[in-house]
Amino acid sequence: MAGNGRIVLAATPIGNPRDASGRLIELLAEADVIAAEDTRRLRRLAGALGIELRGQIVAHHDHNEAGSAAGLVERAGHGELVVLVSDAGMPTVSDPGYRLVRAAIEAGVPVSVVPGPSAVLAALAVSGLPSDRFTFEGFLPRKAGERTAAVAALAEERRTMVFFEAPHRLADVLAVLRDALGGDRPAAVCRELTKTYEEVVRGDLATLCEWASGQVRGEIVLVVGGATGSRISLEDLVAQAVEMIAGGTPPREATKRLARTAGIPARQLYDAVVAARR
Repeated sequence: MAGNGRIVLAATPIGNPRDASGRLIELLAEADVIAAEDTRRLRRLAGALGIELRGQIVAHHDHNEAGSAAGLVERAGHGELVVLVSDAGMPTVSDPGYRLVRAAIEAGVPVSVVPGPSAVLAALAVSGLPSDRFTFEGFLPRKAGERTAAVAALAEERRTMVFFEAPHRLADVLAVLRDALGGDRPAAVCRELTKTYEEVVRGDLATLCEWASGQVRGEIVLVVGGATGSRISLEDLVAQAVEMIAGGTPPREATKRLARTAGIPARQLYDAVVAARR
């Protein structure tokens, strides 16, 4: 490998440009290549920070990452400094970057990171929910049946859960969470973090469902408390399975998923579902 070529994953502000680190500013000014999820957002950020971008700017997003990664790795392998940024926060966390990192590792190209703002950690910290152990679930599936199945699989999760969600789907997602986890489960909706209209709404899922019935705007991070009570009842598992089946999940697959989560024999749940559907 020639020179000091490497790939750097650089975290960018999630809202307020003043959250940019000194290292990020230096890196963007020095980079030979800047791979950006959205080149227009990158230029706006550079303008807000007063940075002159001397390196080549290339698009690197979900739709072209498979092809783009090889070229970026090759350039780093020839000694260039390649910086990867997403629209906001840390690349690879619900954003492009994973394929590039894997390709670089396989090619023996150094990969480093410039840490910074994270919507996941910011929401977790401000939620008021336990933060010693947590799980990041990203975006739940868009299809109703798949979303119900994904939430059902989290019914016994005892760690605090963090989700990303689009504002127009928030009410539906909260309703699914309420029905599967219980209306008394504590949660927090964190909206527009670090921006002018930042808002954190805390309460149980039932209360948040009512709040979200109105128009909600902005970027959303949803934090939900983990399970603390006893295992879900067989009756509730049957109801969840019937809903999943109605949403298109095959009966055996639905009961297998739920039974694994609840720690009961799949056959027991399947027989109960068959009886309930007669």
